[in-house]
Amino acid sequence: MAVVQNKCSKMAAGPIIEIMGAAEQIVNVQRKYQELAPLLHEKARRRWAACEADALGYGGISVVAKATGLSRPMIRRGIRELGKSREDDGEGRIRRPGSGRRRLDIEDPTLPEDLARLVAPATRGDPMLALQWTSHSTRHLAEALSVRGRKVSHQTVGRLLVEMGYSLQSNRKTEEGKDHPDRNAQFEHINKEVRSFQRRGQPVISVDTKKKELIGNYRNSGREWRPRGQPRKVKSKDFPDKQLGKVAPYGVYDMTTNEGWVNVGITHDTAEFAVESIRRWWHRMGRSVYSQAKDLLITADCGGSNGNRSRLWKLRLQRLANETGLAITVCHFPPGTSKWNKIEHRLFSHITENWRGRPLLSHRVVVNLIGSTSTNNGLHVESALDTNHYEKGIEVTDEQLGTVRLKKHKFHGEWNYTILPQSS
Repeated sequence: MAVVQNKCSKMAAGPIIEIMGAAEQIVNVQRKYQELAPLLHEKARRRWAACEADALGYGGISVVAKATGLSRPMIRRGIRELGKSREDDGEGRIRRPGSGRRRLDIEDPTLPEDLARLVAPATRGDPMLALQWTSHSTRHLAEALSVRGRKVSHQTVGRLLVEMGYSLQSNRKTEEGKDHPDRNAQFEHINKEVRSFQRRGQPVISVDTKKKELIGNYRNSGREWRPRGQPRKVKSKDFPDKQLGKVAPYGVYDMTTNEGWVNVGITHDTAEFAVESIRRWWHRMGRSVYSQAKDLLITADCGGSNGNRSRLWKLRLQRLANETGLAITVCHFPPGTSKWNKIEHRLFSHITENWRGRPLLSHRVVVNLIGSTSTNNGLHVESALDTNHYEKGIEVTDEQLGTVRLKKHKFHGEWNYTILPQSS
């Protein structure tokens, strides 16, 4: 029945080419093919082409072949397939089993091995091979394989890498340098002190300085929602503005109440600035919560403005202890473990998330963005601008350091100590 219909359609449509002209018909078929081709797979393309050729009648195969670029054998195969039942053709199959070009890694089993050598660490390959340091994309890897006589596309390289267990990954900051022998013991000591202070209802704070930020219309990492095609325009160079300069946000995080205080300094990040930030936290937030407090525990890094070797840090803490009447205990994290400081992932990370993609245009913008930071866990943050000027390089003499009532703990007294208030 199908053969009779095909013959009838050819007899009825045969004169079409003569009436319209082959050139015009080619253009007509080409236009339809360009519209449908992106939607059709291989089997559908050849069967559509077969229908068009069958409808055109004599000479239709030539017209469709010229219009679509499909080969005549493919169109003839489509015509044959139209005359067969679906049961004979295979339900849903596009190609015959085993047809198509064989995979390159099957034709050449050593291809994955050579690819693995290119992406392996430099210590496993030839240290003189520059590619070990530059092959960061599938296109570069494909080019390198081509130099070695292996013709392969970057798509194939990408597929092989996935099958070999590779994926695109960014660097992750995890290495902290050499571990101190008492690193874990110091963590346990800090944890013990924190729990002891919290059980007694005494304040426990984590302190640190967030990285300095440029003030002005500069790019800030991250993205924010804006109208499509209207990105915020910022300066192309990150040269500091001579008038606005940078800010140094010093944070104080209360581990018991989940509250934070950020003192935004406009000059240098010094020990004097660090202690002033703690003092402001106490008068603005801490004193009202811990009205009966007699002690204060500070957890801090081993370096920076609150480093354990800073004489000025201890001298200014003595002044704070005298002013507040608090016995101030300090526990420093071991060298190279700053990422374990609670303030990093309890406060600073949320501040960064809150102002992502927004230029820090002024000091007021910085203070407001920090103050508006919150989380689902109830984080509350307050912030203020510190316009004081803090000098760098202030030296503390042995005589001045001797006035500090510093009581070292039995376990690593250089990391753990208490500064007692001086009697008036």
